[in-house]
Amino acid sequence: MNKIPNRQAICEVLMAEAENDKDIVVLCSDSRGSASLAPYAAAFPQQFIEMGIAEQNLVGVSAGLARCKKKPFAVSPACFLSTRSYEQCKVDVAYSQTNVKLIGISGGISYGALGMSHHSAQDIAAMSAVPGMRVYLPSDRFQTAKLIRTLLKDEQPAYIRVGRNPVEDIYSESDCPFELDRANVLCRGRDVAIIACGEMVKPSYDAALLLNEQGITVTVLDMYCVKPLDRAAVIAAASEAKAVLTVEEHAPFGGLGAVVSQIVSENCPRKVVNIALPDAPVITGTSKEVFDYYGMNAEGIAKRAMELLPSIDNVLHASSPCFY
Repeated sequence: MNKIPNRQAICEVLMAEAENDKDIVVLCSDSRGSASLAPYAAAFPQQFIEMGIAEQNLVGVSAGLARCKKKPFAVSPACFLSTRSYEQCKVDVAYSQTNVKLIGISGGISYGALGMSHHSAQDIAAMSAVPGMRVYLPSDRFQTAKLIRTLLKDEQPAYIRVGRNPVEDIYSESDCPFELDRANVLCRGRDVAIIACGEMVKPSYDAALLLNEQGITVTVLDMYCVKPLDRAAVIAAASEAKAVLTVEEHAPFGGLGAVVSQIVSENCPRKVVNIALPDAPVITGTSKEVFDYYGMNAEGIAKRAMELLPSIDNVLHASSPCFY
């Protein structure tokens, strides 16, 4: 069982790269502990800035450093980074096209019992709505590491959301295919296409295994790149399936499900069902307890898929065209 959270994977990559790249600067908002950045701060004190609980300053100063040719990583809880500093993310980073990588830690409902004030169920929609802002939700530690290494090589803004707790591995050190802004196909089938991001990828894949035992074949897309979304992968998966399920740790509005629905309806009409958090404060509990309660686990996802299939008209499926 993996015990390394994605936030720790980020720290390990930054430490390895900062050894030879003195332009890398990490900034945080009194969150070095929760961000697993204490080892980085100790090893590279000249490349670390503690901003205190001041998220707006965190982003503004990061943008200024980027103008001085530095490579800043602004790290803060996703619930605050995507709300308190939203104007700075929009104007200082995206509109100004500064090379700032915004790392939203403890995303989604990671903070569990702390409730809605500490949940970030709106950040995908908010950040995706900003022109020039890319949005990524890596699914495990290996993909997280590859994403950060790749983003170090470009100079465009990006928002990366990771959870607080370790997640089960999907990939491995030797087997982690990665191409920036291209979804990974974890398995292929012709009954249902499941498109998921972030921590919802592993339960979606496990749901596919359960469905296979029932004779239902499934395509699973790891859509870590929410913006820009891999349109070609969505169209290809939908064109071969009878229905599409999207799964995201986010509110039901403006996130992965909304974008996938737009693409499918325009290019390859299918029924699309979005599995997401409710439009209400979620129950109090650990991430697992919350996901179990709302059916956002492997069993719940498989159940929704099985309920969905009988309502699909196979004749319409066979005759509906896809427009590439």
